[in-house]
Amino acid sequence: MKISLLKKKLIIFDLDGVLIDSKKNMYFAWKSVKKKYNIKIPFNKYFDHVGKPFQVILRKIGIKENLKLIEKEYSNSSIKNFNKIKLYKNAKKTMNLLNKNKEFITAIVTSKSKIRTFKILKLFNLKVNYVQCPEKKLRGKPYPDQIIKVVKKFKIKKKNCYYIGDTVFDKKSANKSKITFILANYGYKIGIKKYKYSINNIDKIFEFIK
Repeated sequence: MKISLLKKKLIIFDLDGVLIDSKKNMYFAWKSVKKKYNIKIPFNKYFDHVGKPFQVILRKIGIKENLKLIEKEYSNSSIKNFNKIKLYKNAKKTMNLLNKNKEFITAIVTSKSKIRTFKILKLFNLKVNYVQCPEKKLRGKPYPDQIIKVVKKFKIKKKNCYYIGDTVFDKKSANKSKITFILANYGYKIGIKKYKYSINNIDKIFEFIK
């Protein structure tokens, strides 16, 4: 039986800190960047801004030159260290359950580059209906552009749309998009410690969306 668009629900996930724990991977990628470009900024200063587009982070922490070259080095090192990435508990199971149910549409909105995002999804055999990575015409988080594009694509009522994230940048992006934000309490929680809607494990999402 075909389900009406009025009844469908759009479940959008951030990637890092929600579906995957990639902090160690980021650490080694940043270490490679520091070494190659003689950068003294410690990893924790970089990590405080994770969730924003990469070059935005660089500018925020005071790096103004060689932005594209630094991003390329970071990306290459990240790919070499994919073995440092882990799936969060129940992430794959939850995604499979959502995808089997025709009531739900699944998507990912991330600040990670398209090439690394799709390599990671392939590595862990994670399947979603749609993936939205950074684009030139779209402002990155905390702006709502990426989320709004996904919502418009599937024509789902905003009251039936959810964004699961783990940073204050995710929260702001969801709120500006006027959809429900759910805090992944098990993730990095950058800039945010509590929120009225939160989950301690990814499979708890069903308590909110059913």
